[in-house]
Amino acid sequence: MNQKQIRNFSIIAHIDHGKSTLADKLMLSSGAVTNREMRDQLLDNMDIERERGITIKAQTVRIDYKALDKKDYIFNLIDTPGHVDFTYEVSRSLAACEGVLLVIDATQGIQAQTIANVNLAMQHDLFIIPVINKIDLPSADPDRVKEEIEDILQIEASEAILASAKEGIGIEDIKQAVVERIPFPQGDATKPLKALLCDAWYDMYRGAIILVRVKQGILKTGSKILMLATGQSYDVEEVGVFTPAPKVVQQLEPGEVGFVVAGIRQLDQTRIGDTVTLADAPTDQPLPGYKEVKPMVFSGLYPIDGVDFENLRDGLKKLKLNDASFSYEPETSAALGFGFRCGFLGLLHMDIVRERLEREFDLALLTTAPTVIYKVHTTDGDMVMLDNPVKLREISNLDHLEEPFIKGTIITPEEYVGTLMQIAIDRRGLQTKMEYLTPQTVRLEYEFPFNEIVLDFYDVLKSRTKGYASFDYEFIDFRSADLVKLDILFNGELVDALSTIVHKDKAYNRGRDLTKKLKEQVPRQMFELAIQAAIGGKIIARESIKALRKNVLAKCYGGDITRKRKLLEKQKAGKKKMKQIGKVEIPQEAFLAVLRTDVK
Repeated sequence: MNQKQIRNFSIIAHIDHGKSTLADKLMLSSGAVTNREMRDQLLDNMDIERERGITIKAQTVRIDYKALDKKDYIFNLIDTPGHVDFTYEVSRSLAACEGVLLVIDATQGIQAQTIANVNLAMQHDLFIIPVINKIDLPSADPDRVKEEIEDILQIEASEAILASAKEGIGIEDIKQAVVERIPFPQGDATKPLKALLCDAWYDMYRGAIILVRVKQGILKTGSKILMLATGQSYDVEEVGVFTPAPKVVQQLEPGEVGFVVAGIRQLDQTRIGDTVTLADAPTDQPLPGYKEVKPMVFSGLYPIDGVDFENLRDGLKKLKLNDASFSYEPETSAALGFGFRCGFLGLLHMDIVRERLEREFDLALLTTAPTVIYKVHTTDGDMVMLDNPVKLREISNLDHLEEPFIKGTIITPEEYVGTLMQIAIDRRGLQTKMEYLTPQTVRLEYEFPFNEIVLDFYDVLKSRTKGYASFDYEFIDFRSADLVKLDILFNGELVDALSTIVHKDKAYNRGRDLTKKLKEQVPRQMFELAIQAAIGGKIIARESIKALRKNVLAKCYGGDITRKRKLLEKQKAGKKKMKQIGKVEIPQEAFLAVLRTDVK
């Protein structure tokens, strides 16, 4: 295939601006799929993606296109996620492209994630084609969106393509623009093989299958490949592309994206961003790969049935192949037994990983309260990264704590500015910028403690603005703060999985709300249960759950009062003994109560 007739591009956009629908129409109009095979969100392979209506994993597809110049072109298209938690997935996709289609809703205009994705594309030095989507809607205003593209994004909008992916309007214009404006991939087929490992997934019968973008050289079936990062070599059994169905080909040339089956059985031998080369003629210079992602939110994952621990370990290994942006390590909890401490990019990411583990590996899991990572400074001058509040009690010479701060960008209609400012103040936000993008649209920039926005800020933002505001964030640095560890005790026993780190000014309200929520969620026991919130040795809030009590006087019909007293005293002594030795079964809802607390 002539390299000059290959185009590699991604579709990027804010959530719900029409990326997946546009990808569907590009495939349908090019004959990659038939009308009978077509369905909405065709590239969203996972059930969870289809149910939630969001893209979680970037998906690639190869499309054949005959252009106006009568030449046959190959499009390697990558449909990317839109949510801020999956920005890493977007950045990986962009590293395999030369250009992007920037899709913008004709009714909503520029949103927070639109700006973030454009910045990512510019960092990768990609050519950007603006596509104004949903022009068929009655409230569409393409002229306003063109002004926003020029004023906010500083991108020339005169050649922006007007389209409706749903109605199929502008699809041919988009394909022709891809041919004319996006540069073809560079790379010398005669040089030693150099391919970027973009993604990987596990197949029960064939082992780990890898997705690569060939930068130079040729990758053929039967070749012996070498992974530079791990030093492992494998024989290539099969090479193919997605059209979107898997299609076997003889070789992949420079600029092409395809999958490789090479009998890779060890799950830890494939590293996203690794350089794949030939074992007998390796390249001397590896590709730069991907910037290592750092998890921002940490939570414990525990099997409800202890015998599933090994299944959970295997599930995490296999999922790690397909999602390099989360981390895990074993941990033990006095309350929950053996499990794993996992790091995620955000709360939605955590929820998706947990649900995928439960669905794909048939596990019943319990999730502990999520926490962000803190810097702990000791009086000796040492610094420890803390991802679990329980570990704080192991540090005896604590000097002070630092918490992570993020820069949050909110784009909102002008009428909600006052409401959002109040929310930001409640979350200890510091306003750094406010500007009117248009007379009706405002951009607010705040510096927030990450701990304040990670749990429910996005939900509150959407509910208070009737869904019109959008939010995006990026990490800034760590800053010193007056933080304390809030513990939850059940009958004087610490439940380590419910411990959290909070700001001292919010500790009392947080403790009070948590104990109230837990009282609602924990079922009554045969003995009285005291739920307490404590900072160090000081109890700051308490709720009690009365014991389930059998009527031991039901069989007494009058008679001597001493008989009744004896029965009541015997019952009281039994309850006291049960309180000392009884164990409380804490349901999953109790841990979720930590997320649903009403403290804003």
